[in-house]
Amino acid sequence: MLLSASLSACVVAEPEPAVVRTAPPAPRVEVAPPPRTGYVWVAGHWRWEHGAYVWEPGHWQAERIGYHWVPGHWAARGPGWVWVEGHWAP
Repeated sequence: MLLSASLSACVVAEPEPAVVRTAPPAPRVEVAPPPRTGYVWVAGHWRWEHGAYVWEPGHWQAERIGYHWVPGHWAARGPGWVWVEGHWAP
């Protein structure tokens, strides 16, 4: 009982995004495949990994009825850049 009471007070915070000092390269040109019923094409993007930008190719994501896909993007923040994850929005 004591354990469950102490665990209910735990708060899980999202980690702060890493600030990258170097601007991301221009996105690569990808030819999106033809539309696929029940799926949304998520375009590729540059991700930061071990001190360098690495291209993450586009992929299909299962559609969520009543929602639309908001693409991820790099955003300038202070002296650097942060990746803002793509997400589903109503």
